[in-house]
Amino acid sequence: MNVTLDLTPELGRRLALAARQQGVPVDAYTVQLLDRHLPGDHQAGALVSLLQSWMDEENGGEQQDTGEYLVRALDEDRLSNRRLFPPEQKGLTW
Repeated sequence: MNVTLDLTPELGRRLALAARQQGVPVDAYTVQLLDRHLPGDHQAGALVSLLQSWMDEENGGEQQDTGEYLVRALDEDRLSNRRLFPPEQKGLTW
């Protein structure tokens, strides 16, 4: 895929300087920047692994207590009487 970018003179200068410092052509450096900063499929897998590791930790009871406290606090601090987390929906929608 080819992409044409209209850079400001300042941004073009900074890009060229950074590429020169890395010892690579500007186009190769631009591809490296995009690859490094755009989300990819591998990042989603890494995030899922991280979240799963948190759920598997031994302090699950503490996290459950924290979650229940947050649910109570959010339901209590509302302008309306309608609950955000109705008890009858626990395990279904939250």
